Amino acid sequence: MPLEHLLIIYLIGTLIVFLPSFGFYKLFEKAGVPAWKAFVPFYNTWVMQEIAKRPKHWVFWQLIPVGGWFISMGIFIEFAKVFGKFSFLHHAGASLLAPFYFPYIAHRNDTKFIGAEAARKHRKSGAREWIDAAVFAIVAATLIRLFIFEAYTIPTGSMEKSLLVNDFLFVSKISYGPRVPNTPLSIPFIHNYIPGLGSKSYSQMITLPYIRWWARPVKRGDAVVFNFPAGDTVIHKKNFESAQPYYDIKRRAEKGSADDKYILENPSEFPIAVHPVDKTDNYVKRCVAIAGDRVAVKDNIVYINDQRQAMPPHAQMHYIVTIKDNVQLDPDVMKSEYNVDGAKNDYQFTNVKNQYHMLLTAAGKEKMQKAGLIQDIKVDYEYYGGGGETFPYDTVHRWSRDNFGPVWVPKKGETLNLTKDTFAIYERVIRTYERNDFYMKDGKFFLNGAEVTSYTFKMDYYWMMGDNRQDSQDSRYWGFVPEDRVVGKAWLIWFSWEKGPRWDRLFRLVK
Repeated sequence: MPLEHLLIIYLIGTLIVFLPSFGFYKLFEKAGVPAWKAFVPFYNTWVMQEIAKRPKHWVFWQLIPVGGWFISMGIFIEFAKVFGKFSFLHHAGASLLAPFYFPYIAHRNDTKFIGAEAARKHRKSGAREWIDAAVFAIVAATLIRLFIFEAYTIPTGSMEKSLLVNDFLFVSKISYGPRVPNTPLSIPFIHNYIPGLGSKSYSQMITLPYIRWWARPVKRGDAVVFNFPAGDTVIHKKNFESAQPYYDIKRRAEKGSADDKYILENPSEFPIAVHPVDKTDNYVKRCVAIAGDRVAVKDNIVYINDQRQAMPPHAQMHYIVTIKDNVQLDPDVMKSEYNVDGAKNDYQFTNVKNQYHMLLTAAGKEKMQKAGLIQDIKVDYEYYGGGGETFPYDTVHRWSRDNFGPVWVPKKGETLNLTKDTFAIYERVIRTYERNDFYMKDGKFFLNGAEVTSYTFKMDYYWMMGDNRQDSQDSRYWGFVPEDRVVGKAWLIWFSWEKGPRWDRLFRLVK
């Protein structure tokens, strides 16, 4: 963790125990303690523990990064009890609204010091015990979700056969360092929309800059969950959102698509929603290139810094397969032996004798060849799996899904010379992700009002691709993933479902 982040953590902790002091001092007087002690951060909580006759080692627990904030809240609740404040609302005020709550009760005539012994004699009702337990569980689960791991469900087949639709994952937040939420005011356990209502589940009254504690870089080959970079603006309607990105619709409309023009011209029917970084839809892909790499795709094979990269273990490709005359394809054998599922249309007859269109992993392909089933096999480069226009959408870089690049992945601190060719590739990075006023006019480049010829990047970026190489909406279609969009590492499949549990996938580590 950078020193400035650690200092921010302790500054927040200090403010938590100092700001309520304008109420503490009066309460200290009522308890017979000199008022000045209320204004010394952390010493004031030591005094509170003395007054409440609670363990003083709690004071030192306040020095735990982030967790210490919640220890302070617990100390405040115990302090409120010695003044006869036992209700749920009083404890919520003491923990969540301390700078306002303590001055409020301190200046009320009915606030009397009853002492630690009287406070211990108070007994909660059964209902109150349940409420307190529920609140504690929600707070604990929220902290775990924010800073340690989060549950995630695979919605599409872009990572098959590595990750399957309806695999339930635990995503490790600590693998790359926990990211502080940009929008801390949000409903727990809900990402961006309230189910059933469709309204946003968060408020932007308070927003925080990008902060990641104990940051570690993403590694090549990691399966990464991240916020969809092109999902900051979406059409908030079923079957749109990130499935049909707003920017794709906008580009097609600019090229004359009547259907897409209709969508943009009718916001009441197709409402537009804008999301902050941490509330865009979550995607999962494999990191194939890290900051500073030069990545290219040639005939669907990835090259990093001119070195050919091996396919991920369960990556799939579409093939045209001609089987031998004496071979009959048994659906059960195809699924169990070669990981080819006819129910998912992994193989289909092409109307040419003995010829099939097949979606195979490298292992499945090799196993079929060794079994003597295949007469001829070739990659189906004519297969078109949805896709769309590839990044960067200009007339200079005529790249395709199967043959793309080479392109340099931006690295923090590295400088790029600006040209007409590089402008198309890095314009969104510089303008949107790095928050600059950036444009080109008359062949010249302007950054925040000043003419420039180069740009130095503020963040690291990554190149993400799906293991299902020909059926994946990935960086080939929308470009780079900034480090501030990285959520965590896909770590463990804890459950999987397809017409029933997939027992063989339970508690499997993601590779």
